[in-house]
Amino acid sequence: MASVHESLYFNPMMTNGVVHANVFGIKDWVTPYKISVLALLYEMTASKITLPERRRLNKLILPLQQGPDLTLGQFLKTVEECCPQTAYAVKLRLHEMADGELKDMEYFFSTLPTPFTAFDTEAYKTSVVGLFMRHMLLAYNKLSFSQVYKLYKSLQHYYHSHYAKPMDGQVPALVADDSEMDLTSIEDTVGDRVDKEELDTPLHESELQSDNTPSRGPLSQKQAEYFLARQAYLLKNDENKALKPAALQEELNNMLKFNPDFAEAHYLNYLNSMRVQDIFLSAHSLLHYFDRLILSGNDGKSNGDEGYGRSLRYAALNLASLHCRFGHYQQADLALQEAIRIAQESNDHVCLQHCLSWLYTLEQMKGSDSTVLTEDSVKMAAHFCLPYLASLGIQSLVQQGATQGKTAHKLMDALKDTDILHWKHSLSELIEISLAQTTSIWRMYGKSTMSLQQAQLLLNMSSLEPVNFGVQQNNTEGFAVVLCHLAELHAEQGLYGVVSEIILHLKEQFPPHTQHAKLWMLCDLKIQFERHMNEGKYHLAEPLVTAIAALNQTEGLYRKAQVLKALNRNTEAYHILQQLQARCEKAKCTEMVIRVMLSTAELHWESSGFSTALPVLLQALALARQHHLQSLASETILHLAFTQLMLGVPEQALNVLHEAIEPILAHRAVMDKGRAMLLAARCQMAVAGFKPNRQGQADLCLAASALDTLNEAAAYFSQLNCKERLRDVHYLQAQLHRSLGQILESNKSAMLFRLLDQELQSPAPPVSMRL
Repeated sequence: MASVHESLYFNPMMTNGVVHANVFGIKDWVTPYKISVLALLYEMTASKITLPERRRLNKLILPLQQGPDLTLGQFLKTVEECCPQTAYAVKLRLHEMADGELKDMEYFFSTLPTPFTAFDTEAYKTSVVGLFMRHMLLAYNKLSFSQVYKLYKSLQHYYHSHYAKPMDGQVPALVADDSEMDLTSIEDTVGDRVDKEELDTPLHESELQSDNTPSRGPLSQKQAEYFLARQAYLLKNDENKALKPAALQEELNNMLKFNPDFAEAHYLNYLNSMRVQDIFLSAHSLLHYFDRLILSGNDGKSNGDEGYGRSLRYAALNLASLHCRFGHYQQADLALQEAIRIAQESNDHVCLQHCLSWLYTLEQMKGSDSTVLTEDSVKMAAHFCLPYLASLGIQSLVQQGATQGKTAHKLMDALKDTDILHWKHSLSELIEISLAQTTSIWRMYGKSTMSLQQAQLLLNMSSLEPVNFGVQQNNTEGFAVVLCHLAELHAEQGLYGVVSEIILHLKEQFPPHTQHAKLWMLCDLKIQFERHMNEGKYHLAEPLVTAIAALNQTEGLYRKAQVLKALNRNTEAYHILQQLQARCEKAKCTEMVIRVMLSTAELHWESSGFSTALPVLLQALALARQHHLQSLASETILHLAFTQLMLGVPEQALNVLHEAIEPILAHRAVMDKGRAMLLAARCQMAVAGFKPNRQGQADLCLAASALDTLNEAAAYFSQLNCKERLRDVHYLQAQLHRSLGQILESNKSAMLFRLLDQELQSPAPPVSMRL
């Protein structure tokens, strides 16, 4: 049973291998709830049930034994979900005892298949069931007659309270005198203690509760350990199944009220405070955890002085990581320096390596170049055989290399080497991080197909994390990042129904109070913004700018400039773009710098400054190619082709466009595909010598080709419901059909143009002035 707690944040409260048995001053008792569990075990042995039902009940046994006491209704409901037939049999068994006489309960205990005598039973002496039955029978046999009578009355109250209506919201308290039912008592004089105080003392005090309702009374040591182990595991792997922050806080306060020195409860309190971003309480609980750990000597070191120093340096290191998470870089640096000093004095190389990892992480958060520190950390981690830290360092180097313009094959080779390390040591968490990072890198390079493949690989991967309590490790940052990428990739293709399902799943998996909720919040806002901008609904896109800026100020400024430009407030947009470009160049955010340059070039177009836009676009293209950003490079080439078209060199514009058309159709969004096809059609029309209202002078072959290209562009814009762009396409189609003498087709296109123009109720901008 001890293996249940091995994969948690903390170890059981041990000192030289001995559990502190009286942490709360309460021992294990014989309770009505435990009798219900015995009845369940008896019916499982006596009745014939199917193999799937038996498997489900076997999984339920350990939580029922070690978990907090449940009410009869909660207990029967839990068993009924696994096997309705057994639940009914247990209910009848309890009814016979509760509505009968004392001899019925005694007869039940006498007929139990004990692990000592019944060799054909499944309750082996060394099994979980056998140990539990042995424990309960020993406890029952040590009870005096008065205690057996009290147990019987408690069982009656436990059974009948399930059918009685509660009055004034009160739950009757059943309190136990643990000195009377202490299994470890060396004196056998319990039966002789029959006085008024004993007879007036109820048997058990605990508000019976389920997984989602915290208990109010004191817990035994095993119940407390099981509760803390379960909640810690759920917080790590599936936060939605853990208690709500307020309920868990109340339960922990109740637990610490009976034993303020319970270190593990303070640590779980620290984890719970981190969920709600409570800076004060999280730091307070973390410091209390290490204080109690030092006082109790439970740090795993036999030498007291060394153990004291070990706790101190790891306390400082954890405090530094806490401040890093909340963005308190100065306090984090001071705590980190303190941890390094104590570790150097103790010659603790492992702690020093952890400090070095946090040191380069802190430098990255500050915006400094930490490549040298990261490389040193990887070398030292490999030297001291710390694969987890070495892999984290390599992944950090890959992330830095991606932003600094390293080639894709070098980054992927480095990630491949780390993946070998992950699978060798079964580091499932790092495998997920690696796949999420690979997804992001391919997306940054503009390879949407590869990004989609890596995202699907992570979502369909079987986790290596030990599966306890029926949960999977699927609430990590890697899963959130990958799902956000999937939502954006589907939004680019106009599949907004799928996007809604993905966002809904993200909301359920990562509620707003969780630490990774900001990822899907920002993703959802960006998708809504782009959709409204594509549909020309600028009045709906403008309110989203404030919400985006609250989550990411850089993205918010960029979106604000886009809205201002769409509303023809070009001067304000230009000032914001210049401010944003200076900020991004300082922060070395290359992608945003290129996007700002493209928006600046579009502002030059508005004032017919096509020649002044060329240097800006050439600089953006050089930057995109230097950092291997194919997606942004293709976008820049589109802008260059449009500029050349406006400068009167359509042949050169068409040649430049052919260079970018293939990656755009393969990897870019539907909107970009439509814009590229519309620009290609306009270039073909210009090369063919087409001029409005002049017939017989255009190249018929190129004009027909331009019509096909316009039809394809119309299909893309229709997919996104982009009516403004469709209006431009129908206008050009009408002109082309008329120049080719196709009057019916020309009238049809003109009618479609007219309908859209009336629906939009906004003046159509000149087609020649917009990409």
